[in-house]
Parts: sequence; C-alpha cells; structure tokens
Amino acid sequence: MKARQVHEQRGQRTFVLAFEPGEEVVEGITDFAKENRLDAASLTAIGAFSRATLGYFDVERKEYEEIPVEEQVEVLSLVGDIALSGEEPNLHAHAVVGRRDGSTRGGHLIRGYARPILEVTVIESPEHLRRRTDPETGLALLSPR
Repeated sequence: MKARQVHEQRGQRTFVLAFEPGEEVVEGITDFAKENRLDAASLTAIGAFSRATLGYFDVERKEYEEIPVEEQVEVLSLVGDIALSGEEPNLHAHAVVGRRDGSTRGGHLIRGYARPILEVTVIESPEHLRRRTDPETGLALLSPR
C-alpha cells in the first residue's frame, strides 16, 4: 500500500491510500491507523476487489454471518470510520460491491483484497471518538463525547 498525507489544517489531516493487487484492505487500513496514531477518522473508498468477505450482524446470535464474494467486483461504495476500541484503533466499514451482471452485495467489510486498485481517502477528526461495548449486542459501538 502506498500512502501520502495530502492536507493538514487545524488538527485535521487528510491521507490518500492506494492498495495494490492482492493487498488485504482491512488489515492495511488498521495498520495504517496504528502507525499514524489515528484515533478518530472517517474514510471513503472506490476501486475493486478480487474477492471479499462481507458480513451481516445477527443481533440474536451477536455475531456476523459471513457473505463470501468469490469474484472480481467493483467497490461501488465503501464508507467507514476509525475510532479507538480500548487503546487500539478499530476500523468499522460497510461496502457495496457490484458484480459483472450489475447485481450488488453489501454489508460490513470483514476482508477485501484489492484488484487492480483500491483508493481510500482518510480524514482525521480533531475530535476524539471512543467505542464502548454495548451490553445488549456485544458490539463496540461509537460513543461520541
């Protein structure tokens, strides 16, 4: 992954990340957040995946049901945020991907492998966001202060 800071103003930094073929996106963004000490940020992305795993959260079972996508797909929309969960940055992102026939799949992004590229814009917030474990669902939910 190539990354570059493209803007900074009043405590807000903007980065552009470019994932190359085969690179796993969730791990890459999470590592980038750790290296750059991002504890509050939003992100958007477009590009394509060679394959991906999306998820649907089953509230009753308190776990994600995996939705495998085992084909080349266009990333039509990928939006998310980075916030601290404990002391570590945590990525929470949702994606909608387009298949060759124009149909779509969507859900929580669990894994995605770039191909030929995934372009991500990360905008750090000067406000700190924290995640707290929700006792009802077991999820680490965003809790702005």
